[in-house]
Amino acid sequence: MYSDKIYLTPQEILDKEFKIDARGYRPQEVDKYLDMIIRDYTEFINIIKRNEKEIKDLTEDNQKLKAEIRNLREQLVASENTSDGSSSNVDLLRRISKLEKVVFGKYE
Repeated sequence: MYSDKIYLTPQEILDKEFKIDARGYRPQEVDKYLDMIIRDYTEFINIIKRNEKEIKDLTEDNQKLKAEIRNLREQLVASENTSDGSSSNVDLLRRISKLEKVVFGKYE
Protein backbone atom coordinates (compact mmCIF):
# COMPACT_ATOMS: atom_id res chain seq x y z
CA MET A 1 0.00 0.00 0.00
CA TYR A 2 2.70 2.47 0.99
CA SER A 3 5.53 0.67 -0.80
CA ASP A 4 5.22 2.84 -3.91
CA LYS A 5 6.01 5.94 -1.81
CA ILE A 6 8.74 4.46 0.40
CA TYR A 7 12.17 4.17 -1.19
CA LEU A 8 14.15 2.28 1.45
CA THR A 9 13.67 -0.63 3.80
CA PRO A 10 15.46 -0.82 7.14
CA GLN A 11 17.60 -3.63 5.75
CA GLU A 12 18.65 -1.51 2.75
CA ILE A 13 19.70 1.29 5.09
CA LEU A 14 21.67 -1.18 7.19
CA ASP A 15 23.38 -2.78 4.17
CA LYS A 16 24.30 0.47 2.40
CA GLU A 17 28.03 0.85 1.79
CA PHE A 18 29.49 4.08 0.45
CA LYS A 19 32.53 4.19 -1.82
CA ILE A 20 35.56 5.83 -0.28
CA ASP A 21 37.42 8.61 -2.07
CA ALA A 22 40.92 9.75 -1.29
CA ARG A 23 39.40 12.19 1.20
CA GLY A 24 36.71 9.83 2.52
CA TYR A 25 33.16 9.12 1.39
CA ARG A 26 31.82 10.89 -1.69
CA PRO A 27 29.72 13.75 -0.30
CA GLN A 28 27.31 13.73 -3.25
CA GLU A 29 26.58 10.02 -2.77
CA VAL A 30 26.02 10.43 0.98
CA ASP A 31 23.80 13.49 0.43
CA LYS A 32 21.71 11.67 -2.17
CA TYR A 33 21.25 8.70 0.16
CA LEU A 34 20.33 10.92 3.10
CA ASP A 35 17.80 12.76 0.91
CA MET A 36 16.09 9.42 0.24
CA ILE A 37 16.00 8.68 3.97
CA ILE A 38 14.54 12.11 4.67
CA ARG A 39 11.80 11.57 2.07
CA ASP A 40 10.97 8.20 3.63
CA TYR A 41 10.72 9.60 7.13
CA THR A 42 8.61 12.49 5.88
CA GLU A 43 6.25 10.02 4.21
CA PHE A 44 6.13 7.90 7.39
CA ILE A 45 5.11 10.97 9.38
CA ASN A 46 2.38 11.80 6.85
CA ILE A 47 1.10 8.20 6.93
CA ILE A 48 1.00 8.24 10.72
CA LYS A 49 -0.87 11.56 10.79
CA ARG A 50 -3.46 10.30 8.28
CA ASN A 51 -3.95 7.08 10.24
CA GLU A 52 -4.32 8.94 13.53
CA LYS A 53 -6.93 11.25 12.00
CA GLU A 54 -8.81 8.28 10.56
CA ILE A 55 -8.73 6.50 13.93
CA LYS A 56 -10.04 9.65 15.64
CA ASP A 57 -12.86 10.04 13.09
CA LEU A 58 -13.84 6.37 13.32
CA THR A 59 -13.80 6.48 17.12
CA GLU A 60 -16.11 9.51 17.11
CA ASP A 61 -18.45 7.79 14.63
CA ASN A 62 -18.44 4.67 16.78
CA GLN A 63 -19.37 6.66 19.89
CA LYS A 64 -22.18 8.43 18.05
CA LEU A 65 -23.58 5.14 16.78
CA LYS A 66 -23.43 3.58 20.25
CA ALA A 67 -25.31 6.57 21.67
CA GLU A 68 -27.89 6.25 18.91
CA ILE A 69 -28.34 2.54 19.67
CA ARG A 70 -28.84 3.34 23.37
CA ASN A 71 -31.41 6.01 22.53
CA LEU A 72 -33.30 3.70 20.18
CA ARG A 73 -33.37 0.94 22.79
CA GLU A 74 -34.68 3.38 25.39
CA GLN A 75 -37.36 4.56 22.97
CA LEU A 76 -38.30 0.96 22.23
CA VAL A 77 -38.61 0.12 25.91
CA ALA A 78 -40.58 3.31 26.58
CA SER A 79 -42.97 2.63 23.71
CA GLU A 80 -43.47 -0.95 24.87
CA ASN A 81 -44.26 0.18 28.39
CA THR A 82 -46.87 2.68 27.19
CA SER A 83 -48.47 0.41 24.60
CA ASP A 84 -50.68 -2.58 25.15
CA GLY A 85 -48.14 -4.93 23.49
CA SER A 86 -48.09 -8.47 24.71
CA SER A 87 -45.59 -9.37 27.39
CA SER A 88 -44.14 -12.06 25.15
CA ASN A 89 -42.61 -9.42 22.87
CA VAL A 90 -40.98 -7.73 25.85
CA ASP A 91 -39.66 -11.07 27.03
CA LEU A 92 -38.26 -11.81 23.56
CA LEU A 93 -36.52 -8.45 23.43
CA ARG A 94 -35.00 -9.00 26.86
CA ARG A 95 -33.77 -12.44 25.82
CA ILE A 96 -32.25 -10.98 22.66
CA SER A 97 -30.56 -8.27 24.71
CA LYS A 98 -29.11 -10.87 27.09
CA LEU A 99 -27.86 -12.93 24.15
CA GLU A 100 -26.20 -9.84 22.64
CA LYS A 101 -24.44 -9.22 25.93
CA VAL A 102 -23.18 -12.78 26.01
CA VAL A 103 -22.09 -12.77 22.37
CA PHE A 104 -20.42 -9.36 22.41
CA GLY A 105 -19.14 -9.74 25.96
CA LYS A 106 -20.03 -6.30 27.25
CA TYR A 107 -22.88 -4.14 28.36
CA GLU A 108 -23.90 -1.10 26.34
